[in-house]
Amino acid sequence: MVVAAMEANGLRLVAVDSAARALGLVPGETLARARARIGMPVAVHPADPEADAAALHRLCLWAKRYTPVVAPYGPAEGGDGFFLDIAGASHLFGGEAALVEDLARRLSTRDMPARIALADTPACAFALARHGGGGLVAPGCNAEALHALPVSALRLDGATAQALARLGLHRIGDLATAPRAPLARRFGETLLLRLDQALGYRPEPLVTAEDPREFQAARGFLEPIGQPETIVATAMGLMEGIAPRLEAAGLGARAVRLTLTRVDGILRSLDLGLSLPTRCPAQIGRLLALRLDRLGPALDAGFGFETVGLEVTATGPIAARQTALMEAPGGGEGTEHLGDALRQRLGRRMMRLGFRQTHLPERAEAVEPWRASLPAQAGRPDPGARLRGEARAPLPPRPLVLLSRGEAAEDVIALAPDGPPHRFRWRRRLHHVAHADGPERIADEWWRAPGPLRDYYVVEDEAGRRLWVYREGFPTMEAPARWFVHGLFA
Repeated sequence: MVVAAMEANGLRLVAVDSAARALGLVPGETLARARARIGMPVAVHPADPEADAAALHRLCLWAKRYTPVVAPYGPAEGGDGFFLDIAGASHLFGGEAALVEDLARRLSTRDMPARIALADTPACAFALARHGGGGLVAPGCNAEALHALPVSALRLDGATAQALARLGLHRIGDLATAPRAPLARRFGETLLLRLDQALGYRPEPLVTAEDPREFQAARGFLEPIGQPETIVATAMGLMEGIAPRLEAAGLGARAVRLTLTRVDGILRSLDLGLSLPTRCPAQIGRLLALRLDRLGPALDAGFGFETVGLEVTATGPIAARQTALMEAPGGGEGTEHLGDALRQRLGRRMMRLGFRQTHLPERAEAVEPWRASLPAQAGRPDPGARLRGEARAPLPPRPLVLLSRGEAAEDVIALAPDGPPHRFRWRRRLHHVAHADGPERIADEWWRAPGPLRDYYVVEDEAGRRLWVYREGFPTMEAPARWFVHGLFA
């Protein structure tokens, strides 16, 4: 049995059971390759990241029996565990070793295998639990415990770990003794930050899991209900009772959970996520109506629901603001509301293009989870004004279609050594340039390994096609300049 998630190149394994692991299947490989390799049927279950996150949150709330400071793993750790800060609480269980033993026993009785490690820092404990098999580290012995572990135990991305391996830095001990200045210049601040956090040189604050039970309400019915309209109206009424408590705390709901209890005891729950914190019952009702409409008969009300509960599972601050007497409708939050509605209607995770601070065009964009941007407060400067070109001249035009990497242009003729091309061949087609604009010089970041300079030109061939081409380096007596096509304007 395996769990698979859809990616750009097909289904990819994200988890396998013990039987599949015994056959050699590992998370990360494609499902098609795994099936072809073992040659036997595989039971495939779709991945559900939202349900996994909700289960981990419930597990963190359960773990607060040991300490009030329990923080779930984030994306960098894989989202499959949690941290416990037991400083000042271990004596209540007979010491650190006794607390770890009790935690392991309670998890094992619930058929939840776990690797537990205890160390001075969260990063060191994570590295030992994930890559060292667990264990207890004596105070002040982090460096010795981490010496033989791979550099990937520092929660680095795969590209950074591979680059370190090519330099011969396979272990954390090798990385700790290497000169820091070249590492910072090539890999940035994140690498040294992760290393210092593991060794205890820099702090790593934990974001604890909040207990949302104070923001919840329920209502029972003598006659069971089952119509979606009645469920939505009940949920809106419950939100009206929760909203004053949220307002008193200066908070709004970022996620809510609707629980429906059938007359036969079967419990159904629906989780709604919101882009911006809200206390509006009508907004919760609209999103819930979209979710119920998408579920349709899959809701399976049976003989009806006798109890409806609403619980705020995640909160966010809502700052008080002065409103005008004649305020424009919408409040500038239409995009966020549209995103929430599409998420409930489609039942899929919303993604968007994010921007990175980099010089090279192919690294300037990345696909990331869609999240709303909070509106700028009145009277405060907008930090994004400079990036939008409001305080400086805008960038030269950029192509509508940007290739993931430059494609080589052949048979290039350029009359001047540093001028635009007059003729080139790309994708088996010969282009005669009629007009050209440029150059625009773009160089790599100074803190990275030095790369060749690029001179970009906007060229239009005799057929009216506009392309974004660049010359890499300068022509010499030994080697000509290399030309590439990087984008298309139309």
